[in-house]
Parts: sequence; C-alpha cells; structure tokens
Amino acid sequence: MDRLDELAVFLAVLETGSLAGAARRLRRSPAAVTRTLAALEVRVGARLVERTTRSLAVTDVGRRVAEDARRALAAYDAAVQREETGLLRGHVRLSAPVVFGRRHMAPVVSRFLNANPEVTAELVLNDRNLDLIDEGLDLALRIGRLADSTLVLRKVGEVRRVVIAAPEYLASRGVPASPADLAGHEIIYSSTQSGPTEWRFEGSRGPVSVRLRPRLMINAVEPVVGAVAMGKGIGRVLSYQVAEELADGRLVRLLEGFEPAPLPVQLVTPSVRLTPARVRAFLDFAAAELSRLTVIRPA
Repeated sequence: MDRLDELAVFLAVLETGSLAGAARRLRRSPAAVTRTLAALEVRVGARLVERTTRSLAVTDVGRRVAEDARRALAAYDAAVQREETGLLRGHVRLSAPVVFGRRHMAPVVSRFLNANPEVTAELVLNDRNLDLIDEGLDLALRIGRLADSTLVLRKVGEVRRVVIAAPEYLASRGVPASPADLAGHEIIYSSTQSGPTEWRFEGSRGPVSVRLRPRLMINAVEPVVGAVAMGKGIGRVLSYQVAEELADGRLVRLLEGFEPAPLPVQLVTPSVRLTPARVRAFLDFAAAELSRLTVIRPA
C-alpha cells in the first residue's frame, strides 16, 4: 500500500470529521477508508482517532502524526508539481468570515479556479477563527489582531467598527453626539461574540466603554444591518459590511471621532516553507485581488 496514500486518507478523515465523509471526498468505499486508517494505526503503533457511534476525536498521537503528514504531503506536492510550466494541480482549502467570504472571497476563488483549471478549492465560511492545522486549512482570511504568533501573515487592508443608523431613525430620535448619548437610544446589538453587552470607543482621554441595554440582539450581522436600515435603532458593524449602504445614503455613520483604531485584514498560513505551489499561487493572487477592494483600503 502507498504509505503517502495512508497519510492522505488519515487527513481526509480529520478534515471531513468522519470515515464516511473521507470516503465521499476520496471516492472510495467506507470499508476501504477504514482498512487504510487501521493499517496506518498498526504502522504507528497507536490509536490515531477515537471512534464513537456519532463522531471521531483525534488523539494526541494522531495530532502529531497529522502535523507530520501535512509536511510530508506538502513536500511531495512540491516535488511532483510541474511548476516550470505554470500548471498547478491539487486542492486548496481556506476559510473566511461569512459576510466577507460570500461577498468578496468567493469571487476571488472563482477567478483563481478559472485561471487554473487543474485546481479545486473548498471555501469554509465561519465567523470563528478556525484552527488551521486541526481543520486542515491551507490558509484563512482573518479580521482583527491575532493572538497566534506562529501564523504567517500578509496584510491586505483594514476595516473599522462603525456605528450606524437609518436617516429616518435619526430624524425622529436625534443624532448622538458622544458614546454616552447611546443610553437614550434603541440599540440593535450583534451578539456574535461572547462577553458583556458593551461597545468600546476611543475618547480624547483614552478608551471608553459604554454598557448597553439592547432593544434587540441578533447573532448574525446581516439581520442587524437589515433591522437598522428599517429604522429600528442604532447598530455597530464592521465598515466593509455596510459600505454600499453608507455610500448610497441608506445608512449614516455616527460617532466617527470616537471610533477605535482600525482592524487589520490579513491572509494567514501555517507556514511558508512547507506551502505547496498551488497554495502559494492562490495566496499571491488573493492578496493582489483583495488589496484592490475599496471596502478594506486603509481609511
């Protein structure tokens, strides 16, 4: 049996979360995937995943083997790809926040695939920062400052947290002149992150936090924007999420003088040295495409 194939099957099991999912991705029978995984576990001399009736959980040994497997397969890909002809092959798996991914990253992926017919891709949309290694991701788009110092970063732009309201709402309720004025307004709160219901601003004397009593809380950004556009209250989102609405006057940007520092928009990868050619090519392509977006250009 091809030992590189064993590693590829093992990674497919981890990335899809099940033996059946790996079988579908690899177009093999579940029994064949099970046999291959079992053979690899015998070769390693330890369990790589713990199987239950409903899910699989990678063991500590399995996590270490997965990291080594990704390095080995990346090195293999680099050795056999025909880079001298410019022909790229293989699969690219990446993630992005939901709204950004749908509006901006998906078109970038489509254009890249059009230019590289032998490449396939999977775009995972999730507002959580997924672990690149655990999730089998080649790269990701991240918004905000990152705690993981091991990632390789390429900045492509920046966005701001903006307070917004509809002109009709402001006509009836007035325009807040400072963050403290928000206490007298209806608040539409995006509850996509855990923590206290507050908004943080930058005042003349330093950071300012305003505790809120939201009239409506929604755990997704687009319904928040919709409710604000209907005049239901004041909301806060990232600037790229309402660029069109601000440009055409459907929404008004408030408290600009109190906005916190901008947040970086960046592409991240686990490493450069072990990155396959197709991933490096996509990284370069996406960085150039995204850097031209007016919605994430530095303000």
